[in-house]
Amino acid sequence: MPGDPTSSDILVIGSGAAGLTAALNLAERFKVTVLAKGGLDEGSTAWAQGGIAAVLEPGDTFENHIEDTMVAGAGLNDRATVEMVVENAPAAIETLVKLGVPFNMNGDALHLTREGGHSHRRIVHVDDATGLAVQTALLRAAQAHPNITLVPDMVVIDLATSQHELRYSGAGNVWGVYAFSRATDRVELFTARATVLATGGAGRTYLFSTAPSGATGDGIAMAWRAGARVSNMEFMQFHPTCLYNLEVKNFLITEAVRGEGGHLRNPETGKRFMPDLDPRAELAPRDVVARAIDAEIKRHGLDYVHLDISHMGADFVKAHFPTIHARLLDLGIDMTREPIPVVPAQHYTCGGVVIDRDGRTDLPNLYAAGEVSQSGLHGANRLASNSLLECFVFGEAVARDITARWGELAPPPAIRPWDESRVTHSDEEVVIKQNWTEIRRFMWNYVGIVRTTKRLERAAHRIAMLREEVNDYYGHFRVTPDLIELRNLLESADLIVRSALHRKESRGLHYTLDYPEALDVAADTVLVP
Repeated sequence: MPGDPTSSDILVIGSGAAGLTAALNLAERFKVTVLAKGGLDEGSTAWAQGGIAAVLEPGDTFENHIEDTMVAGAGLNDRATVEMVVENAPAAIETLVKLGVPFNMNGDALHLTREGGHSHRRIVHVDDATGLAVQTALLRAAQAHPNITLVPDMVVIDLATSQHELRYSGAGNVWGVYAFSRATDRVELFTARATVLATGGAGRTYLFSTAPSGATGDGIAMAWRAGARVSNMEFMQFHPTCLYNLEVKNFLITEAVRGEGGHLRNPETGKRFMPDLDPRAELAPRDVVARAIDAEIKRHGLDYVHLDISHMGADFVKAHFPTIHARLLDLGIDMTREPIPVVPAQHYTCGGVVIDRDGRTDLPNLYAAGEVSQSGLHGANRLASNSLLECFVFGEAVARDITARWGELAPPPAIRPWDESRVTHSDEEVVIKQNWTEIRRFMWNYVGIVRTTKRLERAAHRIAMLREEVNDYYGHFRVTPDLIELRNLLESADLIVRSALHRKESRGLHYTLDYPEALDVAADTVLVP
């Protein structure tokens, strides 16, 4: 077993696809500590139903995959980054096969499915629960590795930087993190020569989201507070089809249901509405489909629309979607015979902490990979099944760069311990709950699928008022996981709204009634602390 987990060579925040890929690649040479906010498998990776995109079919080319990604990204992608990720995809799949991920086969070849926005079949998958299979394989490998220490139930509060050194410095180096342990109710300091943020997105800033409850934008907020630039936060992807169920808030009905022939219908008339709006009908990119459903719901005063694949036959449906079929049966819906009620829900954060192609952020010794980052891969809209792929390619890139630069990375200096001498226990937890609910509701109503300047300004006004309240609360009371998350949610909401107000056009996922056209030149929104 490795020694003290609070001082390792490298610290990884997050135990999903990006974090574990980086850890496994680094552990060949270094001692690595991986912190998970809750359980080790509670991140977004395990929830990914779709699959992983890679050029594996005869007749498909890297150029095709690059082009599909650029078209979905509405001209805002960084082409060199897209090329890097696409060209490394087949090798990433090979690595996962070696780790024991049981991908569906078609004879001797991997079975490939197709999703919206892709010109070819190129999605490898494990039934309709790919993420869970990937998470299981990565976690198994990490748990078996003698150089990796996995620490669950650690809620990271902030990055420990040069400003926290015993001898204060303004150098901006990141030396690790302060994290609240759910096990001991104490704040612990973890130090390392390099820190990797793999904390996922900020989906839970919204009322309806397919993201797990821990997706509160922690890494994005922490990096921003420490001085890193954040980019393109206005591009929040809404998955068009989340199950409409008041008890089950975030059950996703995968893109592949439409890819394999599912139809969207108005529940009152039974009429399909997508063919009238787009020649690609149900296979149009997610932003087009999500806006169409949003418009249909608002125009007809509906709570949801229907997604129907029952015409494909029971055997076909059960074979292609065993997990979804079984889950829906538990809820009293038989998708082989009846339609599924669906609504759009926040699904993916395309913006994040600015990184280069080595995964480096603006801050020395701080790296980021996966949904927490803005690498230039997704542009203004993520192409289906490129997200897990980004985690593997950038997890490896981060590990490569840290290994290559190891000689330049200094050991951490003495860092001040967490100071809570001036705070008391809170007796007003209801304040946190109230603020949390308020943020998620106004973000859904004012900063959702269709926006206006007036709505965005209303949201900004609410954020300014809440910031005062939350800062006051944070300054006076001992931290709790809920308070840490609330602070990060508010920071993330602020970054989303500021970015959205900055963009005077509609592009990709950002659609505003005040500026319905796209500008001639595509430019990233970059916020500087």
